[in-house]
Amino acid sequence: MTKEQVADNIRRIKAEFRQGMNGVASAKMRELGAQYKVNFGIEYPRLQMIAQSFEKDHDLAQALWKDNIRECRIIAAMLQPVETFDRDFADLWIESVDSVEIAQYTSMNLFQHLPFASEIAFNWMADEREMYQVCGFSIATRLIMRNVAFNGEAQNELIDQALTAMQDKYPSVQKAAFSCLLKFVSSGADEAAKVKNTFASLQLPQNQYGEQCRILIGEADAVLETKK
Repeated sequence: MTKEQVADNIRRIKAEFRQGMNGVASAKMRELGAQYKVNFGIEYPRLQMIAQSFEKDHDLAQALWKDNIRECRIIAAMLQPVETFDRDFADLWIESVDSVEIAQYTSMNLFQHLPFASEIAFNWMADEREMYQVCGFSIATRLIMRNVAFNGEAQNELIDQALTAMQDKYPSVQKAAFSCLLKFVSSGADEAAKVKNTFASLQLPQNQYGEQCRILIGEADAVLETKK
């Protein structure tokens, strides 16, 4: 796609944004702490419809991402071809992810489909930075939902990283890690047994972390009961 075509498509996309702008939703996001340079407040299904009007294109997706507008970044992940998105691009994008919403949508629409998705998932969940961890656990959750198999060593690492992250200083990381481990437990009897055995040696505190662990144990028991 030429520079002129990229610019023309971006104009068309932004025209769609202006037509679908939702000031109430945008204001609500700001109240909840979302800080975007520009936020049209457009709902995700509408963004999916807009994206479907355009062919996937590397140059267009990269230009949209660099625009740093909420809706541009969500659509950028939808329009980025996996084939031209290497590890260097993944490192560049994750560095500029600055909200949980963008982390989750980019993980869902792009990161989980990359051939090196497992690699970046484990690397990022082990990082100390908030959005790296959110993306790492979000990718892992998506892979589990797609029945992508983790070997025994990877499963142990996932459990260890998730248990550590469930006590992280960032609530967004705690939630992402808990959601990931809950999905892992519910994915099969072997996974449920592995998590339950991990908790068997732990002294669970009377706090949010301890409560989440008890929920995971209960889910593991339910999965194992159905497999009898």
